[in-house]
Parts: sequence; C-alpha cells; structure tokens
Amino acid sequence: MSFWKKIFGDPNQRIIDNTQPVIERINFLEPEFEKLSDEELKNKTAEFRLLLEKGKTLDDILPEAFAACREAAKRTLGQRHFDVQLIGGVVLHRGQIAEMKTGEGKTLTATLAVYLNALSGKGVHLVTVNDYLAKRDSVWMGQIYYALGLSVSCINHESAFLYDPNYIEEIQNPNDQGSVRDEARDTKGVFKIEQSYLRPVSRREAYQADILYGTNNEFGFDFLRDNMAVAPSQMVQPRCPDGMSGGEAPMEASERELNFAIVDEVDSILIDEARTPLIISAPAEESGELYYRFAELVKRLKENEDYNVDEKMRAATLTQEGISKMEKWLGVENIYTEGGIKLAHHIEQALKAEVLFKKDKDYVVREGEVVIVDEFTGRLMFGRRYSEGLHQAIEAKEGVKIQRESQTLATITFQNYFRLYKKLSGMTGTAATEAEEFAKIYNLEVVQCPTNKPMIRRDLPDRIYKTESGKFKAVVGEIKERHERGQPVLVGTISIEKNEILGEMLSREGVPHNILNAKNHEREAEIIAQAGRKGAVTIATNMAGRGVDIILGGNPPIQEEAEEVKRLGGLFVLGTERHESRRIDNQLRGRGGRQGDSGETQFFVSVEDDLMRIFGGDRLKKIMETLGVPEDMSIENKIISRSIESAQKKVEGHNFDIRKYLLEYDDVLNKHRETIYKKRREILFSEGYRKKILEMVEGGIEKITLFHTASSDEKDWNLEEIYESVGTIFSIPVEARRRMDDLKEGADLSRRSFANGETKAEARTKIIVYLMSLAQKEYETLEKRIEEATGNPKFIREVEKGVSLRAIDMLWVEHLEAMDALKTGIGLRGYGQRDPLVEYKREAYRMFAELLELIEKQIVYNIFKIYPVAANGVGVQSASAGLPPSPFGLRRTGRRDMAAPPTKSLLERQGVSVSAPEKGGASGAGSNVAAGFSPRQSTKIGRNDPCPCGSGKKYKRCHGA
Repeated sequence: MSFWKKIFGDPNQRIIDNTQPVIERINFLEPEFEKLSDEELKNKTAEFRLLLEKGKTLDDILPEAFAACREAAKRTLGQRHFDVQLIGGVVLHRGQIAEMKTGEGKTLTATLAVYLNALSGKGVHLVTVNDYLAKRDSVWMGQIYYALGLSVSCINHESAFLYDPNYIEEIQNPNDQGSVRDEARDTKGVFKIEQSYLRPVSRREAYQADILYGTNNEFGFDFLRDNMAVAPSQMVQPRCPDGMSGGEAPMEASERELNFAIVDEVDSILIDEARTPLIISAPAEESGELYYRFAELVKRLKENEDYNVDEKMRAATLTQEGISKMEKWLGVENIYTEGGIKLAHHIEQALKAEVLFKKDKDYVVREGEVVIVDEFTGRLMFGRRYSEGLHQAIEAKEGVKIQRESQTLATITFQNYFRLYKKLSGMTGTAATEAEEFAKIYNLEVVQCPTNKPMIRRDLPDRIYKTESGKFKAVVGEIKERHERGQPVLVGTISIEKNEILGEMLSREGVPHNILNAKNHEREAEIIAQAGRKGAVTIATNMAGRGVDIILGGNPPIQEEAEEVKRLGGLFVLGTERHESRRIDNQLRGRGGRQGDSGETQFFVSVEDDLMRIFGGDRLKKIMETLGVPEDMSIENKIISRSIESAQKKVEGHNFDIRKYLLEYDDVLNKHRETIYKKRREILFSEGYRKKILEMVEGGIEKITLFHTASSDEKDWNLEEIYESVGTIFSIPVEARRRMDDLKEGADLSRRSFANGETKAEARTKIIVYLMSLAQKEYETLEKRIEEATGNPKFIREVEKGVSLRAIDMLWVEHLEAMDALKTGIGLRGYGQRDPLVEYKREAYRMFAELLELIEKQIVYNIFKIYPVAANGVGVQSASAGLPPSPFGLRRTGRRDMAAPPTKSLLERQGVSVSAPEKGGASGAGSNVAAGFSPRQSTKIGRNDPCPCGSGKKYKRCHGA
C-alpha cells in the first residue's frame, strides 16, 4: 500500500464500500422474487416502467430491477449473479468502467445494467469486439431479457437479427421442438452460437429493439451511413442527444437517442483502436505501376547508408545518399521539384512498407489481398486499409493486385463517436494502467471490482535469455515437460510468424497442440473453451477480447479431469515475449487462476526481443556474453524485470501522447462534423426548406448589392453589375430589366430620393427589396412549373431537400480532403515558432466559414435552374434525394449547366450505392464501392476569362459572380 493510501485511504475501496447497502438490499429482495411465477416476473418490467413514468428514477428502482434480472438468470441460464457481479452492475449503471478479472463473468454482469437502463425505453447498446461475440451474447443472454419481456437484437457485418426463441430456420428439422437446441445453448452457450434463435430482420428493426448487441465498427459505420442518407427511411440509428444524427423515433412515449452504451473490452476499443478512424470512401484514380516500381527500387537501398530506421517512432527516412540513388534510378534531377511532394511521399511509403511492416505480423496475404492484422487482438481486420498510399505500397511489395487509393466521403474516430452517447460505461479485465487516459479523454472512472474467490494464481518472475533461439528452445522444453505431466499449457505469442514457428518446433518434438491466430480465428472459441483439458497445449497470438473462459477440465467440464488438473497446478500460462503494453501481458496472465483456481504464469524473454532491443537490450547482451552465459540458460533478476516494466510505461505514455495529440486535431474537425450533420438532419426531417432557401437567396442578393454599391458616391454604383450578377441566380424578365435600367439611369431618381432625405442605406434597401420581390415571384413560378409537371404540389419540397443535400455532401467531401491536407503540413509551422495546433484551429475556422458560405451559394445558384423534362427523363433531384417515383423528372436548362454540380448525387458520383443500410452493406474503408468511379475534373478559370457557359461574358460577370 502506498504512503498516500495509508493516510487518505483507498479511493477504489470507498467506491466498493459505497455499493454495499445496495447489494444488501438486492439480496434481501431475493426470496421475494423467488416466489414469483414466470408471468409475474415478466410483469415486473411493466411495473418498473410505470414507476418511471410517475417520476421515479433508475436509481430508485435499481435494487428491484437487479433482483428481477438475477432471478431471470437463475431460471433461464441456471446462473446466479455473485455479489461482486452486482457491484460490477452498479458500477456500469453509474457510467464507470468495471475492471473485473478474467473469468469473473463480465458477460452476465452486464445484463444487470443493460436491463435497468432498457426500462427507460430509450434503448441500450452493448458493444463487443467481434461479430461472433455479438451473436453469441444476444442468444445466450437474450434468454434473460426475453423472460423479462424485453426485445434483444444484434447487428453483424451485412446482417441483423432479432432474438426469437420460437424461430426455427427452414434448414432445421420442423419436428424439432427445441429441447435439443435448448440443451446445447445452455451447456455450450459460452462458446457456441445457436443460430436457430436468431431471426433475420432489417437493420432498422434491430435498432428499434430494447437492447442491441453489435461491434464498435458496425455502430460507427451505421452512424456515418446515416449521415450520408438522402431520405429518413434510409437511416437506422437513433438520433444523438444533441440532434446530430439518427432516424425517426420508433416509440411514441419517448424519442430514441444514443442513450446508453456498455463497451466490452473497453480498453481494446477506446484505447487500442482510438488512433484508427472509421472511414467510408470511394476509389480515386491512381496508377499502380509507380507503386510496383518503387517497391522494387527500395529493396536495393541499404540501411544506415541510404535510409535510417527509428523503431521507437516506427519511422523510416531516406538519407541524402538514398535520395540521390532514387533520383538516378528514376531518371529525374530532383524528385521534390519534378515529381512534387507526392512523388517523394510515395517513395517514403514504399520504404516504410519494406522495412517497418512485416508479413504475418502486421498483415497477412489472403487470396491475393493484403489484410491488416489487429496489433492487439491478433484478428484479421477485413475492410480496413492503411491510408495515404501505405496499403498500396504493401500490395506492391507483396506483388498482389493494387487497389486504388480512395477519397474520403465520411469519417469519425471511436473517441468522438462514443462520446456522442448520453451515458457511457465499459468493462474489461485490464483498465487500471490506462485510468488516466480514460479520465482525461472520456471522463470515465475506473473501478477495480473484487474477485468472487481469492486469487491463488502464482505469477513467476521473468526468465531472461541471451538469444531468441535459446529462448524458444527453453520454451519448447518447458511445454513438453508440463504436457507430459498432463498440465494444460496456454502459450502467448505476439505475432502469427512466431506463433507458427513455435508450432513447427512443437510438432518436431511430437507435442500435440492447437494454434490460434488470425488465420484460423473461425475456430477460436472452441479452441479456447477446451484449453483447460488435461495435457492440452494451446498457442495463441493474443488473448484480448476472446470472450470465452478457460475452465479447468474443459467446457463443459469433466469433474474428475478438472480435479486432476488442479492437483497438477492448474493452467500454466507461458508468455514468449513481453508486449509494449502491460495490459496485453496482464490479459494473457488473467487466463489462469479464474474463480479461485490454481494456476501459474511466466514470461520467457530474450534480449533480442523487440522491446528489449529497442530499450537497451544490447548492454545486457554484452554483459551475458562477458559472463559466458549459455544461450539456453536463463537468468532471473528483479532489476531487469523492473526495467522491462519501465520500458513498457514509456511506450504507453508515448502512445497516450499520440492519441491525445490526434484527438486535439480531430476535435476541431468534429465541431465541423456536428454542424454539417445537424444541417443535413434539419433538411431531411423538415416539411419544406422554402423559407430557408429564400433567406439564402436574399442573403446572396444583399451581398451582391452591397458589393456594387459600396461607393459613397451613388453615381459610382454599378447597377449593371448587380443586374448581371443577380441574373445568374434567376432569370430577370424584360420588364424588370427596364426597371433596373431606370435605376441605372436614375440620376434624377437618385438625386430626388436623396434630396428628400432618403439615406444611401435606404436606397440600397429598396434595391434589395425590389430584387427579392422578383426572386419570390420567380420561385412561385418554379413551384407552379414543378407542380404542373409532376401533379404533386409537395414535390418541390423534396426538390429543395435534394438540391440542399447535394450541395452539402459535395462540398463536405472536398472540405474533408482539404482538412486532411492542412493537418499533414501544419506541423511545419512549428519551425516558425508558431504552435501548429493553434494555427490548425485558426485555418480550420477560416476554411469552415468558407464551406458554409459555399454551401449557401451552391444552393442559391442552383435552385432556380430546375425544370421539368420528358416522362422518360431521369430527374436531377429524383436521383439525388431519394424522391418518390414520378412520371416526370427534373433537369437544369439553358447556359447555366456549367455552373451547377453534376447531375448525379454525391454517392452516385462517387460510385457508392445509395440503397438503404438495412439491406446490408459493407462497413469499412471503400465500402459499397463500384469499380468504375472516375473523379470529377475541375479546371481553374480566371476571373477575366470568357465564361465557359458560352454567354460571351467574362467569368466574373457570369458564373463567377
């Protein structure tokens, strides 16, 4: 115990003690709830909801709700929540992180807070790390919620399901009454999914359930897709508390919102994956030949001569010698002037791919495709791609087909997505080491919950070897010895490559084993579930987020075998290398000694391991060589173990600084995202946008008028320019032009007005009012024209939405690209003694102000250019705004086509399907991408050049006004 804890007490223990009265109350209610029939227990949900309607709070009904949930679990699963699980449930309900050791039952613990918060009718999301866990938990824990009268669903990649115990798939035997399935679900529910209970539904229906299980990726991508939707019917998620996103309210009593989320393996999702943004993108044109060329050339470069590698920073940079060689091989004099920064950037990415990214560690090649391996979970990350050309560089290195680079359509980080929830909590076995980051970024407090039974696992000191080969020989010897005794062994490696090397060595020694890595993750649950059998040897890349406990004697356990394994010392957990994060090591350790079981853990380390080598392992290696230590002999030293932990702390602190730094920049873009998505939502759910559009038109007219009447001498007012500029917004009739000519020639009128005391401001106002009256008449004409063409007086309202959404979407994509370019180069301003973050905020503010102005201008300059077309025509707005079918389409007419955006909607232009998300869509970078996309080309037009529309006027007086 630290000095300060002795004086002030343990703050964590105070929180635990604070929950005791609640736990005692729940236990006191247990006999009362045991007497209820199944129907009476189910009716408790309606009673609780009635109490909430009458003004009670969730805290008021917590003991009763927890008691009901515990009773339902006993009747359906045969499992009773321990008191420590009740503590965990209270912690989750309070919006904190519950750190519970592996095997303490986090899955069951979550049901308490989920049920309580679902009573509000606003929905609860439980976030898992993979599709398998989402489906498994919705079936396994779904029994509890169903018994209490709540609906539960889950979303997976391209699918959604509703838990329904009465649903039987067509492929099943129709005579099956469910008894076999029930038995399988209850005995093997911990790792086996009974698909028979999952009825396929639309994604929208899944979100309307009381409780929804899904992965962090699926929730995040649904959020982005909702904010690219062109009709409310395409939106699936509930809206955010601030109105930033969401669909139509599925309930009459209360409006749904992003209400409450519990994040399972919260450290993996909110810490490890925080640096990777979710991106929906479409492909851009980029030649793949250069990538192949660069991949070949960088292989000829030599380390420390042509380039330097900084493994701590994971960076590789060319030296002047290396740059000279590349220029010579490419046949250019200067890559920075002849090829531009882009050429130099791609050369650096090719170098990075060659020397820093290793096959079967950072990525695997599967079926001709480069798939990223999650550094922390060891799983394949399908749909994810490295950005800025790095993924293409790796594809070129491996000689597979290069996928085109992409243009970002929408993006958000997990940090900013999960902060949208009204209340957020999480659970994991390892959060204490990252408590500071959770507090500073998410305002989440970490509470360490006690174990149900005392922990008796022995954590042995690290064994340190001189060489990696010597270490692996010792590892194989240790595994073989324990296997022959019958003790189950779980081996943790940090890469697929090391995983398979160790597997081959064990095969040569005749030791049977199971390998668990990203290449065979489909069987992971079954492999882990049986890792506690007598003599079992399991080699796994990483144990984070596996979601399955290792029970001694197997699963379901064989009692005699379980007792024998306990006598042998329980599960032996062997780590072959220290990870840069202490949490990952602790996750591996935590697999042993669950629920008071015996167990041992030990790490085998060599001074050639990455972590040791980067942080001073060379000195230790020289000492061991000087002392003549054999390569297969280990040393155990507390000082060395402490130095390893110190190195891990340094890496953790460095990674925290990076995440915090990135978040500060992303928070700037997040403010822009909030405003834009709020605007989109207002348009989507508005009855009509007429008033707002006319306000924009008036603003445009006012700007034009004020600009050309800025002179203090009314004789210098350029009324001809006003006429021409306003004429690019809407057609001005001949009569109005005569009136404008009168104003231009209005020396008499002007002198008379001013002579009568009329101020210049009043004269300007008269011009604006007059022009606005013309605009309103023209708009009424447009409305009549559309009504006559479609036979629908409300069709113009949908047209307004379509024009507005297209303007927002097109310019938002360009803004994202510009912001990304700004962030890439802003660091250089530090050389000028200016804070890059301050400069970024200043520039971003200016760019966003320009974006909002451009959006209004785009709407104003396009809305009047809508015109009916023949019955077989395809309408501009009907394609872009998800409008109802009509016998007529709409188009732009006349010479102004050049000024308006292309006739397809944003998503169609980018090659992205606009079908409703519930029909199933990809959810990753490049999702729903069509192969034939070609980007919009743009040419810079000078202010005094002839307008390309063919009017004969200068661009500044026509479409450049």
